Amino acid sequence: MTGADTTVPALPAIDPDREAQLAELEGKLDVRLRDRRLLSLALQHGSYGHGGGSRRESYERLELLGDAVLSLVVCDHLYHRYPDAPEGELAKLRARIVSEPWLARIAQSLDLGRYILLGKGEEKAGGRHRPALLADVLEAVLGAVYVDSGFGVVHAVATRLLQDAFDELEMPSEDYKSTLQELLQEQERRIPRYRISSQEGPDHARIFVATVEASGRILGEGKGSSKKQAEQAAAREALRHLARRDRKAEDEGRGSGIRDRNSSQVSRRQTPNPRHPPGHAAR
Repeated sequence: MTGADTTVPALPAIDPDREAQLAELEGKLDVRLRDRRLLSLALQHGSYGHGGGSRRESYERLELLGDAVLSLVVCDHLYHRYPDAPEGELAKLRARIVSEPWLARIAQSLDLGRYILLGKGEEKAGGRHRPALLADVLEAVLGAVYVDSGFGVVHAVATRLLQDAFDELEMPSEDYKSTLQELLQEQERRIPRYRISSQEGPDHARIFVATVEASGRILGEGKGSSKKQAEQAAAREALRHLARRDRKAEDEGRGSGIRDRNSSQVSRRQTPNPRHPPGHAAR
């Protein structure tokens, strides 16, 4: 249930220039709204239209909704990504991701400020570039997508926008890719190469499968909720494979040395003493 039909009558029509702007933003979001008037409202600051009599509606209601939707999307992602993490840890991770700096950074990557409708005073005050305002408007945009198209669509949109945040959060404390590259360059003078071999699961819970190879042989395979994470997992498996190979070589080397020593001892025992030929008992 999207609820879009109940909001349509209250929204004003959009002129062709504004339609083109909104279509451009939809392309950046990789989504197409059935009613762009919702998107236009999500980009309308409370200062816009002042001086013309009645105060126009602003993005604030959609921002409130978008804030809740975004929090749910992030919680859903973290809940499935960290199945053993306690509630307190998940809450901390969510707070880091939905923070103003991250949201403002995403808004800036979309050049969202260019699409906001502002009053003259807010424009002069630099509101178009203010991080707090950009973060609020991004939440309002997500609220508009939710009202228009439902949770599945806004989940996909928000997850794509937050992918860098998720990657940074999920990056292992040890950089397995760097460790593997240094090891291979030292031992074999080769550089590992990574390939995303397949993808699994629905759009909102995509799992990537990566392989790492060197000299034409596959060294490891790994899975992750992002391409970077899958590559790190593949590098970690490759390091384990190489460690097992090295241990096996060492064990075989020790076994060969023991066999050589035993063979030498047996040989010495079996070699006839020239002073005592076979059949001649020593006195």
